[in-house]
Amino acid sequence: MKNDTNSSPLERAFTVGTAGHVDHGKSTLVRALTGIDPDRLAEEKARAMTIDLGFAWLTLPGGQSVSVVDVPGHERFIKNMLAGVGGLDAALLIVAADEGPMPQTREHLAILDLLGITRGLIVLTKADAVEADFLALAAEATREAVTSTTFADAPIVVTSATTGQGLDDLKTALADMLAAVPERDAHGRPRLPIDRAFTISGFGTVVTGTLLDGPLVVGQEVELLPRGIRGRVRGVQTHRTKRDVALPGSRVAVNISGVAVEDVRRGDVLTLPGAIVPTSLVDVRVRLTAGAPPLKQNDPVELFLGASEVPGRVTLLDAEMLDAGGTGFVQLRLAAPVVAVRGDRFILRRPSPGTTIGGGVVVDAAARRHRRFHTETLARLSDLERGTPADLVRQLVAQSPREVREVLTVLSHLGIGSDDARLVLTGLLEAEMMLLPPDATDIVAPDAFLVLNTRRSALERQLTLLLAEFHAAHPQRRGMPREEARARLGLPPRLFDALLTYLHDRGITAAERAESGPTVRLATHTVTLSPAQRAAADRLLAALTASPFAPPDPATFDLTAETLATLADAGQIVRVAPGIVFAQAAYDAMIRRTLDTIAAEGSITLAQFRDGIGTTRKYAQAVMEHFDDRRLTRRNGDARVRGPAARDFLTPSK
Repeated sequence: MKNDTNSSPLERAFTVGTAGHVDHGKSTLVRALTGIDPDRLAEEKARAMTIDLGFAWLTLPGGQSVSVVDVPGHERFIKNMLAGVGGLDAALLIVAADEGPMPQTREHLAILDLLGITRGLIVLTKADAVEADFLALAAEATREAVTSTTFADAPIVVTSATTGQGLDDLKTALADMLAAVPERDAHGRPRLPIDRAFTISGFGTVVTGTLLDGPLVVGQEVELLPRGIRGRVRGVQTHRTKRDVALPGSRVAVNISGVAVEDVRRGDVLTLPGAIVPTSLVDVRVRLTAGAPPLKQNDPVELFLGASEVPGRVTLLDAEMLDAGGTGFVQLRLAAPVVAVRGDRFILRRPSPGTTIGGGVVVDAAARRHRRFHTETLARLSDLERGTPADLVRQLVAQSPREVREVLTVLSHLGIGSDDARLVLTGLLEAEMMLLPPDATDIVAPDAFLVLNTRRSALERQLTLLLAEFHAAHPQRRGMPREEARARLGLPPRLFDALLTYLHDRGITAAERAESGPTVRLATHTVTLSPAQRAAADRLLAALTASPFAPPDPATFDLTAETLATLADAGQIVRVAPGIVFAQAAYDAMIRRTLDTIAAEGSITLAQFRDGIGTTRKYAQAVMEHFDDRRLTRRNGDARVRGPAARDFLTPSK
């Protein structure tokens, strides 16, 4: 990307945003503080008005590296403002001293309050344009406007971008405030809500945003959500400086390979593959603003989450109607999937007329449809809202339909990353639940399931009983078809595979490869033939040895279909067509001869194969068609060439 320099060491980063009414001097102040013009669009420069998000950066007296997100102040561009205020460490509420608080001052303030941004400064700009008395009135009116908000105790700094008054004081106040900001939680699961996407010649797609929850590393495989497009981090920059690693809290530009710029939209999220599951149903706690109109069942709303904007409708779960200033549990039914994590803050607006009506916090990021006023649902949401991570894991697993949950789904629900999850799960595993399959090296393996011990024991009993009944009914069969066993238990494929891995490791079950496909059996089960069945089988095997490439019809040996299946499952015979079987050794020899001929001559004809093994057309054709079915060979006109599965079987002899 442009302006690359040598990679610099990691340092803590902060992101600060502006807020305030149009023409109150936000961009002018940012330019005076940083020396960077945040207005990048030609239309913005022509109209002298910020239209979209702008970005700048500076280093404070305390040494902090700060990214600055400058937002538009005009009410027509409020949606652009909302795309830029997610993930802020602090905000600057800008109020012009010659006007005092104005409508967008109050709306922006309400948005900061609803997003829970507790650290901020009130910056009175244009101090050079008013007398001292008027400046004092503006400060008093602003202090009154922020009462009962998160900015109630925010310091006021008086500035003038024109004269430079107060700029050093502002930098010092900002440094002091950021010095008290605790380290961000780094869950090991980076999320980059994308607010810009563009291309650079020679580099390709670049996306920008404020990084959350974990570091991004050059070379990392990533996924663009909600559409699930995979790519790889080709390069990372912060403040136009090349980095090997970008830390949470920083403004970053990420060069992605494998993703076209037309596939990226504002509001998409860049994260690790499989880390988060997009959802169209979100359970939230909503708080309405003091002047909001009542929120009624099924009302249309616009959700602003991260940098995304998605329309939807509300299901009020614990109230007939929410009045201004009220709070309640709400399910948002969205028109398109969003990327949400428990604990995320959001804003709600009315679509028409466009007004901010409230906001809140995500309680369940992968909800199911609920009945209204359902006592158990409301109790569960209250627990999710207040519970400890261990309590929440326990509840999520216990309340799932099978008392089983995928580990990644649990992490997505709770908004925690791998490192925190290990601490939480370590105390729960074995005592109350376990992983399927067990993995001693990584308890948050992506293919693992969390299952209550009681449920795991029940599944083990059900499968062992099912297999015991099958063995009793079919003593000559090596095992039960694997897919039949899974269907009888009613388990999804990945969970069934995990259960079998656990039972195989404990020596309870074993896997077999039968003629018909994969089977599963009890480890104690062995196939036994009666004396009469064994004698008939031995006669057939002797006849096949005597005439390996022109075998007799097995029907002449008084063998049951079950006995033939037993011999096939045991790898003693191969059935290539009705009434045509070969000894395994003869079948393997035919494979070797066929592959050797193809290797030497490029192909083999039916006549070549027939004459090579000294058989008739009937047997040769049956065998070659069987090879085709197994993809050992492939028809090419009148000949056969090597098929894609040949490498999985015998290697041609040398």
